[in-house]
Amino acid sequence: MDFVSIRLITDDIKRLVNFYAHVTGCSPTWYTEDFAELKMPSCTLAIGSARTLALFDAGDAAGPADNRSAILEFRVEDVDAVHERLRDNLAEVVQRPKTIPWGNRSLLLRDPDGNLVNLFAPVTDAARERLGGVTA
Repeated sequence: MDFVSIRLITDDIKRLVNFYAHVTGCSPTWYTEDFAELKMPSCTLAIGSARTLALFDAGDAAGPADNRSAILEFRVEDVDAVHERLRDNLAEVVQRPKTIPWGNRSLLLRDPDGNLVNLFAPVTDAARERLGGVTA
């Protein structure tokens, strides 16, 4: 099995795609006006409009801006530099950059639909080793 993507469902696809393009620096690939992907080396972030749910014939199995249990996590080189770059364009910062006990520096924010996003970097040798990075 290979975990390849996360898909977010939204009522405002252009706004959400633009947000993640700005945060990640990735250019989106638009397949239709209702579906786009941001392809990164480790995973793809897919974003679909609420209209795409009808294609699954699954009723109301998913809904836009309906999540409060998952965190989308993006590994970055320098959390503080990313925070500085994004800070004027973030609607909600949940936690300013902070070093977490397991060795990651983390910035928690919400995307325009309210999904929790963690931008993090391993900053201790143990965290870098655990995540496959280079130790000092």
